[in-house]
Amino acid sequence: MLDHVSLRVADHARSQAFYDVALKPLGLSRVFTMDVGSGYGDSRPFFWIGLGEASGYCHVAFSAPDNATVDAFYAAALAAGARDNGPPGLRPHYHPSYYGAFVLDPDGHNIEAVCHGANPAMPS
Repeated sequence: MLDHVSLRVADHARSQAFYDVALKPLGLSRVFTMDVGSGYGDSRPFFWIGLGEASGYCHVAFSAPDNATVDAFYAAALAAGARDNGPPGLRPHYHPSYYGAFVLDPDGHNIEAVCHGANPAMPS
């Protein structure tokens, strides 16, 4: 089980402003702030951003309770400056009920919201 994930970001203030908006539809908010880093979560921080050289590919997927929340995440992220990396929709090649949306954050990290719907079983 994962405890937390951290991403390096080139501009902390810009990324903090982005994640403040993009994660809100998922029920997540900034719960910890330092000069060069921020932690997001519900009751505790489990998703962190920190100032540093943003390097390499990173994909983070956040669980959403329903498809409407995936849609809301996508809209909020685009409004906050994300670039589209896959609009909301079914991804039946993962499994029949996989509904996700993908955006690229200010540093190019692939950020996803996903709802597994009624059939979360992964294909064999």
